[in-house]
Amino acid sequence: MHVGFIGLGAMGHSMAGHLHARGVLAVVGNRTQARAQIFADALTLKAAAGAGDFSGCDVVMLCVSADADVLENVRALAGVLRAGSVVVDHSTVSSTTAQQAQALLQEHGIGFLDAPVSGGVEGARNGKLSIMVGGEVSDLEKARPALEAYALRITHMGPSGAGQATKAVNQVLVAGIAQAVCEGLALGEKLGLAAELLVPTLAAGAAGNWFLDKRGATMLANNFTPGFKSALLHKDLKIVREMAAQAGIRATVIEQSLADYGELMARGFGEEDTSALIRLKRGG
Repeated sequence: MHVGFIGLGAMGHSMAGHLHARGVLAVVGNRTQARAQIFADALTLKAAAGAGDFSGCDVVMLCVSADADVLENVRALAGVLRAGSVVVDHSTVSSTTAQQAQALLQEHGIGFLDAPVSGGVEGARNGKLSIMVGGEVSDLEKARPALEAYALRITHMGPSGAGQATKAVNQVLVAGIAQAVCEGLALGEKLGLAAELLVPTLAAGAAGNWFLDKRGATMLANNFTPGFKSALLHKDLKIVREMAAQAGIRATVIEQSLADYGELMARGFGEEDTSALIRLKRGG
């Protein structure tokens, strides 16, 4: 198998590294060419100068920032990949964008999977991401050996767009848990509770969760190194709000989180981890 990877950001960098460790990574690309070249030189790989450099790939992974980026890459790849190859998109975009990408590639006999991930930078680094997949089962089976390089769990959720729909649900839970943990720990600080006792005590009971375990101690120490950037969660939640409006649900968590993370961005904290929300909860 020959695999290409486009998007060498905080998560993509590690994911591509796992593919290289499996011996299947052939070429990498990035919007900033210099980053792709540095990565490629370090691992003796090819850095793509354009879409044509992916023409020999069986599978191409995308891990980019926005809907427009996904469609731009898909249009470019549609003209160079051979029929029977598969494009796997790990970005967080709308279900509609995923369906558009699938239709564009289908015209050329190329498969497409919307396969957003959850698990954060740690999950990418440790090769333990949860991958939620929309698309054809046959395309998933073609791509599975590559996905297994960095997956703890791979779940086929349904047809094209189902992966992004699942990620939308995931981001609502992520935002809601962040709201609760940051508010609770801010209260604990005000009540004078010792952080080194509070976090493990909470984590051992019904309040235990991934965010508390991974971010509780760091946020109480005012360490907001991402992780997952607040600005990126804000971007994701704008997509989720549109899907929630179409579904007709009451979107209290979504709206509150959009307002809070928007305020963090306005105050210059958008590049910090989502746990920076505790700054607002402290009332400062």
